[in-house]
Amino acid sequence: MLSCLLIACANDSGFTQFETVKITNVFTDSVSVRAITAVNDSTVWFAGSGGKVGVIEGKTPKLATIRYQDSLLTFRAIARTSKAVFVLSIANPGVLYKIGVNGTDATYIEDVYVEAGEKVFYDSMKFWNDQEGLAIGDPIDGCFSLIITRDGGDTWSKVSCDKLPSVEEGEAFFAASNTSISIVGDYAWIVSGGERARVFRTNDKGVTWETFETPIIEGGVMTGIFSVAFLDDKNGIIFGGNWDDKDSNKGNKAITTNGGESWKLLSDGEGPGFKSCVVYVPNSKGEGLVAVGSNGVSHSSDGGITWATLSNQGYYAIDFVNDSIAFASGRNRIDKLLFK
Repeated sequence: MLSCLLIACANDSGFTQFETVKITNVFTDSVSVRAITAVNDSTVWFAGSGGKVGVIEGKTPKLATIRYQDSLLTFRAIARTSKAVFVLSIANPGVLYKIGVNGTDATYIEDVYVEAGEKVFYDSMKFWNDQEGLAIGDPIDGCFSLIITRDGGDTWSKVSCDKLPSVEEGEAFFAASNTSISIVGDYAWIVSGGERARVFRTNDKGVTWETFETPIIEGGVMTGIFSVAFLDDKNGIIFGGNWDDKDSNKGNKAITTNGGESWKLLSDGEGPGFKSCVVYVPNSKGEGLVAVGSNGVSHSSDGGITWATLSNQGYYAIDFVNDSIAFASGRNRIDKLLFK
C-alpha cells in the first residue's frame, strides 16, 4: 500500500487536483498485464502474457490459461460488451477469443478469428456498441491491419488495403496498454509510432478513414504515440514519447480541439516524460487527466498544462471506474487506485 501527498488546488471548472493516491494490490502473478477493463469498483477483467486471462473480484481471481494448439498466447488487447469479453493475442498467429459471460462467470470460450502470417501483430481492440467493434494491428502490404465485427463479435472480417490509408515504412502501432484506439459515438481514432507519429480517424465506424499529422516525436523504432483518449468528437489527447529515453518530456503529449485534424503540444519540455497510457478523469469536464508508464503515475487538473507526480509505481495501463477509483496493471500486478 502506498500513499503520496501533493498540494491541492482547484481550477475554473471546479475540478480539484487529487491530493493523494492510495494503492492497494489486488492481484500478483508472474504475468505482464497490458490490457484491463474495469466493471465496477471491485471487479476488473484482464488479459496478459503466458496465456493468462481472468477476472478479479475483490481480491478473488478467476483465471484461465489459454493455449492455441500447442502455444501459450500473449494477450495485449481486451474489450467487453454486455454479454461477452474479448481477448486478442499478439504475434503469429493472431487469435481472437470470445468469452461468454454471466456476471463474472465464463459460460463458454471460442476462437472467433484466427490470422496466421509472419507479420501478423495485433495491438488494440475496442467496441462502439454491443454489436460493432474493431481491432488494429501492424501494417501488412502497405496498410494497417484492421478487423471489424458487426454481429456482436461472432464473426470478424479483415478490411482490404484499398479501403484503408497507406502507411509508411517503419510506421506501426504499439501494444503497450490497449489504448492506441479511442472511440466516441461513431468515431474511432487510432495512433501510430515508429518512423511516423500520426492519427487515423473514421467518423462512420470504420467505413472511411482520414489521416492527420501530429507534432509527437517520431523517427525511432520506439518513438511516437502510445496512447490516445477522446473526451468527445472534438477534444482529445495523445501521449507517448521515446520508450528508450523515458525521462525526455519533449514532443510527447499533445491535444486537439477539432477532432484530431490538428494538434498542439502540451507543456513541451515540462511535465512527465514517456507514458504508455493516458485517460480523462470521469466527470472532470476534460480538465482531469492521469497518465501512467513504467516510471510512475502523473496527474493534471488543468487539461494537461501542468502536471504532478502522484506515485513512482510503474504501470502499463489504467482504467477508471468513476471519478476517484481506477484499476491499473503492470508487470506482475494489478492494483486498485483510490484518488482523493
